[in-house]
Amino acid sequence: MTPATAGTVPPRAGAAPLPGAPGTPADGTPLPLARHFDNRGVSEDAHPQYADFDGSGASLSAGALAAAGWTPGRTVALDGAELTWPRPTPSGDDNVRANGQSVRVEGRGEALVLLVAGTRGDATGTGTVHYRDGGHAAFTLTAPDWRRGPLGAKAVALPHLNKPSGRVAERALLYAVSVPLRTGRPVSSVTLPRDPAGADLHVFALSVRPAATGWTGTWSAAPGTYARVGPWTDRTLRLVTRTTAGGPRVRLRFENAFAREPVRIGAASVARRRAGAQALGRPVPVTFGGRAGTEVPAGARAVSDPVDLAVPAGDDLLVSFHLPGTVRALPLHREAAHTSYLGGPGDRTRETGGGAYPTTLRSWPLLTGVDVAGGEGSLVVVGDSITDASSRTRDTDRRWTDLLAARLHRQHRTPRYGVLNQAISANRILTDRYPGDGESAESSGVSVLNRLDRDVLAQTSPRVLLVFQGVNDLRWGATAEEVLDGLRRVTERARAHGLRTVVATLAPCGGEKRCTPEVDARRQTVNAALRARPGHVDAVLDADRVLRDPERPERLLPRYDSGDHLHPGDAGLVALTDAVDLRTLGS
Repeated sequence: MTPATAGTVPPRAGAAPLPGAPGTPADGTPLPLARHFDNRGVSEDAHPQYADFDGSGASLSAGALAAAGWTPGRTVALDGAELTWPRPTPSGDDNVRANGQSVRVEGRGEALVLLVAGTRGDATGTGTVHYRDGGHAAFTLTAPDWRRGPLGAKAVALPHLNKPSGRVAERALLYAVSVPLRTGRPVSSVTLPRDPAGADLHVFALSVRPAATGWTGTWSAAPGTYARVGPWTDRTLRLVTRTTAGGPRVRLRFENAFAREPVRIGAASVARRRAGAQALGRPVPVTFGGRAGTEVPAGARAVSDPVDLAVPAGDDLLVSFHLPGTVRALPLHREAAHTSYLGGPGDRTRETGGGAYPTTLRSWPLLTGVDVAGGEGSLVVVGDSITDASSRTRDTDRRWTDLLAARLHRQHRTPRYGVLNQAISANRILTDRYPGDGESAESSGVSVLNRLDRDVLAQTSPRVLLVFQGVNDLRWGATAEEVLDGLRRVTERARAHGLRTVVATLAPCGGEKRCTPEVDARRQTVNAALRARPGHVDAVLDADRVLRDPERPERLLPRYDSGDHLHPGDAGLVALTDAVDLRTLGS
């Protein structure tokens, strides 16, 4: 890309050029990423002509970034990694166009996470990770286009971009992309991809996502939308969660997914639950970096400091957090498995009794995870409404993942994983139901392909991925080949990150209005291919065989049918859980 004349900015008077920048020294010594910066992608709204991100004079808006909570030098937690939004160099550059630069990176962990965007379409190239022991591994990196890439996969969307003529009401997108690392081996440097033909791959930041050593995910909920709430001003939420693994300490995870502005948490606490909104003992205050509260930038995550609170598996927790400002929309999981509570005005996080929480909630806003110290890692289950909560299973702990967690903790031959239910009702593998940006009444989430990094790979200590999904894709027109390809892409990415993969065959749904004979034929094609155990799958859970009526195999067995011919009832969920061969979950 040749920068437009209007976008060139000479160094400030008296500013010495950065040694060795841009480019790599002749001796090949890796340099920090900022020493390679060669492009100015961000402009002040009042002076848009002083940046040129894409070669046509367009650029990211500094004002829109600040409104999202992305300010120079600020750490933004994305997909489990801490990335620093860059401070411009003296010449104003704030990103590098990948072209084989050698970048110094230190740390050991599960993945390398890069904050990227393409500016001439999707940009793909091959780079190399170098380890301190002399080993190396190639990786393929794709940076979706900053204006036309998928909304569902983006880290943040800005509502406008800048051109020399002024503001343009068009989205600008940035993406966090993860590259698997060899666990336990310290990284020394990364060679960025060579300049992809016909495209520019821009890198703003990169960081190693550390392994969550000593922690297990005990509860989670996948955000399925960014929805209107309240508005709530100076209110405290008390959410009910249930542990699937126990431990002596607890920490909380909040995710401001799909948002365009930051959200402020004034205070937070956690307690074991006695009943309703009443705590069993005084709630334990939770801090963030030693402070009582935190601000979560748009699209980012906040993880609390650990607190000493011993919790057993199968116990209800109360997670309370105070929102001191006015909140009109939040990311949330619509179908909560437990009734939660909304308090009156003020910080109610330290209240033991339930009287301060007069209003009930049927969703899980903002909170996406609870971790416990110790444990053997997590089993992550991705699915749709068969796996998600419903009005029928709310407050009963009868989801089949709840039953599976209980099974795991009654035995000692297989790792006693925490079970993380990352299902979303009506979700699909291939296509987004929720568009991935902005307020919406649609709560069925982005596709599994677009949410895999956040909802699976960046979970705490994932060990196994179990996928029970695909029937919604078929019911809405996808071919068997498309579903199988989607499952392949999901499981191959999971395996590359070191996860064991289990895929369930698709349960029968004959009698449901969209489950036509043609859909059933495609379903059986998918199941036959899965039973053949493709190479990207470690084990198969044959849900179809367990749940179908032998006399009418296109239908659920009547005693397993909830009545709508699509969702198993309680007996069906028990049968499905009992059919899981726990040995297939072992590493």
